[in-house]
Amino acid sequence: MNTSRNSPTGPTTVKLLSVLRSHHISFVHAAEGIKTAVLSQPNFRVHLTLSFLAVSAAWYLHLSQVEWAIILYVIATGLAIELLNTSIEYTVDLMTDEYHILAKFAKDTAAGAMLVYAVFSVIIAGIIFLPKLFL
Repeated sequence: MNTSRNSPTGPTTVKLLSVLRSHHISFVHAAEGIKTAVLSQPNFRVHLTLSFLAVSAAWYLHLSQVEWAIILYVIATGLAIELLNTSIEYTVDLMTDEYHILAKFAKDTAAGAMLVYAVFSVIIAGIIFLPKLFL
């Protein structure tokens, strides 16, 4: 019987550690990106604040597991879209210092995506929270 497969130093564990080490730098860069967004983007800080309030309200109102899942999914997706919007803005700024209509379109449509998401996030929050607050 081969027990090395299940041992702490067996091939499976060694392979996992190797994968984790090779992806460590990716996590470092991702954390730097989030830090950059927090420090440089007022809208990202607004989203974090509203997310904290939503989680606090969810906890206070004892949401069901499904409602928690929906709220956390909405929060995570909103933050991810804001990060993508920020990366698009930075990329466009990197490409040109001059006004260009296509640069405007790129930035405006990325911001528009965030706006659409924000509007529907508020609707979803209303569907979940309002009945608990007023019934």
